[in-house]
This record gives sequence, C-alpha cells and structure tokens, in this order.
Amino acid sequence: MKNPKKNVRADGVEPSVFVLSGRRFAVKLSARLIYCIFYNNFVIIFNMIYFSQILKKKVFTEDGIKVGYLDDLVFLNKETPIVTKLLIETKDKKILAPIDFLVKINKEIYIKKNYEETSLSDDELYILRNLLDKQIIDIKGSKIVRVNDVVLQKEKNDWYVLGVDVGVLGILRRLGLSNLVEKILGILRLRLSSQFLSWAEIQPLELARGEVRLKKEEKKLSKLRPEDLADYLEQTSLANIQKILRLLDKKMLAKVIADLNINYQVGLFQRMLPKKAASILELLDSDEVVDILLFLSKKRREAILSFLPKEKQKEVSYLLSVHESGKIGDYLSLEYLAVSPSKTVLEVKNLIKKETADFYFLPYIYVLNEKKQLIGVFSLHELLLQDDASFVYKFMNQNLITVYLTTPINLALRKMIKYKISALPVIDKEKRLLGIITFDDLSEKLYEKIFR
Repeated sequence: MKNPKKNVRADGVEPSVFVLSGRRFAVKLSARLIYCIFYNNFVIIFNMIYFSQILKKKVFTEDGIKVGYLDDLVFLNKETPIVTKLLIETKDKKILAPIDFLVKINKEIYIKKNYEETSLSDDELYILRNLLDKQIIDIKGSKIVRVNDVVLQKEKNDWYVLGVDVGVLGILRRLGLSNLVEKILGILRLRLSSQFLSWAEIQPLELARGEVRLKKEEKKLSKLRPEDLADYLEQTSLANIQKILRLLDKKMLAKVIADLNINYQVGLFQRMLPKKAASILELLDSDEVVDILLFLSKKRREAILSFLPKEKQKEVSYLLSVHESGKIGDYLSLEYLAVSPSKTVLEVKNLIKKETADFYFLPYIYVLNEKKQLIGVFSLHELLLQDDASFVYKFMNQNLITVYLTTPINLALRKMIKYKISALPVIDKEKRLLGIITFDDLSEKLYEKIFR
C-alpha cells in the first residue's frame, strides 16, 4: 500500500503520515494521533495517544472531585493486549481502578464517582513498570530495541496497547522536547518520525512478573534463528533468560541453549532439576554436553548423568573419563590472525602479507568484535572468492565450533574430525579468543602418548 497523500492543513502545518502495516496507517496532527484502516474503500478512524502524554495527568471524578494522578496503566498480556486497569496515585496510597470506570481522557482524566478498587491478576502487566524502558525483541527486524513510548488505541469503549515507539522521538516526547525539536528540524526541512512496532512484531525480553503466562509468544520467537535468539538473550539477565526459554518447545530450547555463552549454560543447568537438565542435554551432541558438564560440580554432574538415556550416558561418561588424558591449554598456539568485521577483503589480504610471513600454518582467519569476542571465522579459500571491496561481516561464518582450555584432547579431535576442520579456536567463558589448536599438534601429542 502506498502512503496516503499528504495534505496541508489550514494552519499551514503538514500532518505526519506513516504506514503501520498492510492497510493500516496513522496520521499525526500536532500531539494527537489518528489511527486509520482502509476497509471496503472507506477509512475507519480510531483515536490513538501515547502513554507519555497521559502519565501523571490529574484524575478527577465525573463531578469534579480530584482523586489523584495517573501513575500507570495495566494491560492483559495476551495476543490482544487490552487495557484493564488504571493505577492512580492519591495522597495516601496508590489504588487500582477497573478501566470500566473511565469516563474520558482529555486534558485531565475523568472516572465515574462510584469507582471501585481492585487488584492485579496473574496475566496482567503494568505499562510503566513492565514495558516502558525495557528491552524487547523486534521480531520483524531481528534485533533488540528499547521501548521509549507506548501507543494506545481506542476502539469503541475499549483501550488497547497498539504497539511501541522505539525511536528517538519517543524519548524526546517524554522529556517534553518533541515539539521544539520538530519545529527546528522543520526549519531545516528535515523530519523526525516515530519508529513504530506493532504488538504482533515484538516480544518482551524482561518479564518482571514471574507468574505471567504467555500462550502464543512461542510463535513469535520461532521466527528467529536459535543463534540470533541466544545472542539477544545474553544481553539480559539469567532470570529473564529462564522466562523466555520456558516459551520454547524442547527442540528449539536445546538449540538456543547450545548457542549460549558457557556462563549462561552453566547458570541455567545449575538452577534446573537434574531430570529437566538431562531431558535437554540428551538433544545436544555429546561433545557439547561434556563441555557444559565439565563446568558443573561432580555431584550435580553425576545427578544429571543418571537421568540420561543409557546410550547417551555411556558415551558422555566415556568422554568425561578421558578428561584427564590432557587438556587443550597444553597445546595452545598464538599463531593466528584476527580481524574486525568492518575490514574489507583487500585490507585483510594486506594484513596477511604483513603479519603472517613467519606463520607455520594459517588455515582460518578469525573475526573479533570490539570486546575481543569471537563472532565469526572464514578460510583463505572463502576470502579469495570475494571482491576486494566486500566487508568481512558479509561473508564470515557465524556458526562457530569452539573449545575451552578445559576441553579434553580426545574431544577436540572428535570435533575436528566430525566437522572436517584443521584448527579450532580456544575461547574463555566470555567468548574471548585465547588462541588456536591444530589437528597436527594434537595428533602428534596423542601419537607420543601411545607409542612412547
């Protein structure tokens, strides 16, 4: 659908028009939003407001008696997030009033004089406390964003959470600077628009109330790749990771956990009951299971092992038994080349000529972010297939096969043979690259141990 044609009002102000989705769009007239839907060649209009515009507004009864100030709104955390209650701050306390008692929202908020108090239900959340300023996953854009304002929509007598504003304008609006900034930009013939995400396009990362039950959120999260979701979850707390993981089916859950940082993996399995931990670990490769179990206490390790299927238990127990045969740290090599994802192919080629002349072996080039964490890898063959102007982040492989300093040599060799790679990066708990190990070095050491 094309953007609706913009018209200039009588006062000379051009209204802001932006598409929300499909046949839906919004028109901004000064501080007011009008929500519109095309239906059978007609435009149906609904009222929209930003939460920041009514927060702390005075609340009166319909006969003019002041009750207090609006402190928050409560909504039902479901596929259709209807607003259910108002939290009003009075002189003495804060009270929850059902939205049914709302009369109108204007310069002030008016409620019926016979309003009643109520309490919060298990499947309800606050807008200010649980959504505003919190991190959410933009499902459509596959990224984590911050909620700067919340858009409310009125249909008939009901109010709904239509979506969120994640743009700079949302922050300016809350600070009371949006009109001033828009006027200044208007003089410069520039425009700052709201960055709107509908409720269907987001997934809250920080669910502050542990009893909230989300029934259909799994469908949203299933649109993300497991490795992407793992990266996003690492930006929040362990408690919130647990809440999000509960929404996933077991297969998706196992894939996401496999891609998490080892610190989060260990934290999760330390909190899980052994039977639950085993049911997830049995879906992972045995070498991945060993990497995780080696960071757990011997007592918890044995408890989890007892619940694994017999074949899996036998294989994992064997790999754990060879742990003392030698550790990766004994064979670590610092002979590797690491680059940033913003480097071009030509720049990488120049670095190879400059820094690797004395290298004995250069099978792969590793990609590190600003925190020196390993985020990608590519081979010389992959490098040569690219144009000189291409950026590393466009062709690097993000599906990393790694080991830790505590990984047994036998397990590292198994990974090399399984994935047909000649070297493995060694990382710490924070995913920082410590060095590499090569197939030649490990096989030589094992040969010495067997035939010496």
